[in-house]
Amino acid sequence: MPRELVERELSEEGPRRTCKGGQISRRRRSVTMNLAESPLSWLHAHGHLDDRLFAAGEALRNDYERAQVAPSITMRWDPVRMKSTGERGLESGEKQIAARQRFDGAMKAAGRGLEDVLWRVVCAGETLPVAEKALAWPARSGKLVLRLALDRVADFYRVR
Repeated sequence: MPRELVERELSEEGPRRTCKGGQISRRRRSVTMNLAESPLSWLHAHGHLDDRLFAAGEALRNDYERAQVAPSITMRWDPVRMKSTGERGLESGEKQIAARQRFDGAMKAAGRGLEDVLWRVVCAGETLPVAEKALAWPARSGKLVLRLALDRVADFYRVR
């Protein structure tokens, strides 16, 4: 994954997206952020998620992307499958259906009330504070709820 490093001013609420004049004053603290890093990998890198929960989240995100659940906004450039004596696996449509079934099963295993935080953080890539505000949850409650949801998803995917 390519790194997109940017320096942001550190405020009471966290890193600010923009600074006055694009410069950070010497009195303020700053932090260097990798914009290409997902919220899930950030939580894992900072010790908030163990390897099992991170692997479960990545499996869910992979199934989400393979199932192509997100709306398509451009033309599809999927390769055309040609008859050959080589690959005898599933067709691309069958792979998509299987991924969709796994994704739906994992979301169902998470249970009602936990699906929304899973989708927002793992699939849509929202940060926990943004997801907490959107769901009208108290601050700093999303991490615990996300861990519970990922634990159930890990059980579904049989991640040990």
